[in-house]
Amino acid sequence: MTPPFQVIIDCPFKDITKESTLTPIDNKYSLCMVNDFEDGKWNLEAFHDFIWDNIAQTALNKEEREALGERPSTLLKRAAKNLRITDKDVSGGEIAEILLYSIMKHHYNALPVVPKIYYKQNANDFAKGADSVHIVIEDEENFSFWLGEAKFYNKLENARLDKVVESVHDTLTSNKIKKENSIILGIKDLDELEIPQALLIEIKSLLDKDASLDKLKPHLHVPILVLHECEITSKAKLKNMEYLDSIKEQYADRATAYFKKQIEKCKDDIFMYSDICFHLMLIPVPNKEEIVNMFVNRAKTFRCF
Repeated sequence: MTPPFQVIIDCPFKDITKESTLTPIDNKYSLCMVNDFEDGKWNLEAFHDFIWDNIAQTALNKEEREALGERPSTLLKRAAKNLRITDKDVSGGEIAEILLYSIMKHHYNALPVVPKIYYKQNANDFAKGADSVHIVIEDEENFSFWLGEAKFYNKLENARLDKVVESVHDTLTSNKIKKENSIILGIKDLDELEIPQALLIEIKSLLDKDASLDKLKPHLHVPILVLHECEITSKAKLKNMEYLDSIKEQYADRATAYFKKQIEKCKDDIFMYSDICFHLMLIPVPNKEEIVNMFVNRAKTFRCF
């Protein structure tokens, strides 16, 4: 993973949970990353630099990203103008969405099929459906299709996990998947990506409105990113083993609680649930409000360039 993040958990979920009765479990994966520290503090500046270095993945389409590749100032200005920023906007949802797109790019080598911020219906409305849409090319004959969820919470309590489960369940309903497929085939971004021609034809056939979702679901992955305020992180001064071990322990607890809830909600309600892969990404931060305020201020500055 690109600095400033360090991957501290990247394994099947069954390797970190103490619960032996959860089923299905083989389709679930764990990812946890932590930001760097400097001068006894969580490195807020490095976090935001990473967000803005990767904003184009979701705020601009491929054509604009390539056209503005040699004009970074214009790229940032154009991307900032596509953000949902208002004086009352304190949710930080787009921060989590940008972070998810950057993780998909750097950690999974994924191709952004639908840059969601770019394709918002209007300047003050989030793109509907999944928070991210990617394709991972495994080889010339195989691919995986990723529909993501991204959240930013000031707590990671059980009530918050319930909301994440509801969002994931909603994304996996047949109507929502078909809607995402229709959006993908209705724009030209898919054709602009570096995908072998034969595989591209297969992908389009599986996304076709008349194709059965039963054929697509074995290719389906759901990355679930939860950026969350963390007391352990707010009290830490160093990224040392004591800190990392505490975060790992917290992750295992929260991941187990989350997947318990997801199984209860989705196992019998989402057809072919066990064929879909889920990737839970938890990223701790010390103070949500501080992060959101800096993000909004930078966005307003870039818009004025």
